[in-house]
Amino acid sequence: MPDAVAVPTPESLLWPAVQALRELGGSASHQELLERVVALKAIPESVQKVPHVATRGWTKLSFNLGVAKIRLGKVGILDVSPETKGMWILTARGKTASEHDAKRVPEELRKAKKSVAHHALSGVDDDFQPEPKWKTDLLTVLVSMPPDAFERLAQRLLRASGFLKVEVTGKSGDGGIDGFGVLRIQELLSFHVYFQCKRYKGTVSASAIRDFRGAIIGRTDKGLFITTGSFTADAKKEATRDGAPPIDLVDGDRLCELLKSFKLGVTEEVVVDRDWFVRL
Repeated sequence: MPDAVAVPTPESLLWPAVQALRELGGSASHQELLERVVALKAIPESVQKVPHVATRGWTKLSFNLGVAKIRLGKVGILDVSPETKGMWILTARGKTASEHDAKRVPEELRKAKKSVAHHALSGVDDDFQPEPKWKTDLLTVLVSMPPDAFERLAQRLLRASGFLKVEVTGKSGDGGIDGFGVLRIQELLSFHVYFQCKRYKGTVSASAIRDFRGAIIGRTDKGLFITTGSFTADAKKEATRDGAPPIDLVDGDRLCELLKSFKLGVTEEVVVDRDWFVRL
């Protein structure tokens, strides 16, 4: 794995973030923007995969982009108010800002810190929170689960999502296939879906998606990859590559939201019930 210094810094991501947002119409989710920035800067997959040591399930690149977001918000190029619900949204200034304006952001922040004691501009890096505490707690529980229990969790989740006849194979040497199920749509159509579920602490690469697809080709038209980690931009491209069976991806953030939605081990007050997972 390359040294973390190869990962673009928050400062170097300021202008690419603005460029990417303009290409995306002025607003985007974090993942949408991350993928567009990766394409703009031609960031290799090996660099995309460098983990952020202090934040489980996040890469250093994704985290640094989040810090860039806060800095752009502090100077009024982005709207980072609670009403945006985590979306990246260009302000009027952001729509006309130049590359020079973006490069001056660190200087603007330093001047603001000096001119106003205890101003809200202080501690910019600390303001970025990649995920709520309940998600951090939940991912900690999920990663610590035994493999067979995590497979049973995936089985419970798929059944709650409307899958029929969900089976966990538990076989080794089967190309990473952990189970399969049947998804029925409005009592008219049904699809056989093979799934793989992995408790990754890091990032899933394109090669893992290719390996999984190789295992399901000829057996089904659809695959599902569930992980507690995240997927590189290249992995997402591989999952939807033209001419190949599509692979749907569920990363750690989405997995947390699904468990919350179906109330599987997560209460309405968004409290992680650790004992629930132990009983699986």
